Amino acid sequence: MAEEPVWLTAEEQRVWRSYMHATTLLEDHLDRQLQRDAGMPHIYYGLLVGLAEAPQRRLRMTELAMKAKITRSRLSHAIARLEKNGWVRREDCPSDKRGQFAILTDDGYEVLRRTAPGHVGAVRQALFERLTPEQQKSLGEIMEIVAEGLQPNEAGADLPWLR
Repeated sequence: MAEEPVWLTAEEQRVWRSYMHATTLLEDHLDRQLQRDAGMPHIYYGLLVGLAEAPQRRLRMTELAMKAKITRSRLSHAIARLEKNGWVRREDCPSDKRGQFAILTDDGYEVLRRTAPGHVGAVRQALFERLTPEQQKSLGEIMEIVAEGLQPNEAGADLPWLR
């Protein structure tokens, strides 16, 4: 006999729907800004940032998938598109025949340098300018708690970059 689920209270439902509404609108806002300014979706911008912050602007593909919180197949598709634009290149890993590195090219770095000010402005306008410093701190703490609960450390965890 199936146990009855614990339904959300009216207040929990309000909070959940507000969260979903805001995050969907925020992601769309940032995606449109980046498409307009750089011809790329938000996920591609995040990949370029991840590579720009890495030593020698290079990461193993598995590390980049983990950093971006996406599946390896989605990463492979995105990297193929970024390669086509000349913003990223791949290199085989000399110590692991199956491994590859993604490397941010000079052209990719330049696109990121030109695009970053508009993106930071969009983030600031959509999020930080609307919150008090205390609200910003609370939001950061809340999101860290949620992320920690969704990213278990045990072997066999079902996480996107492991698929």
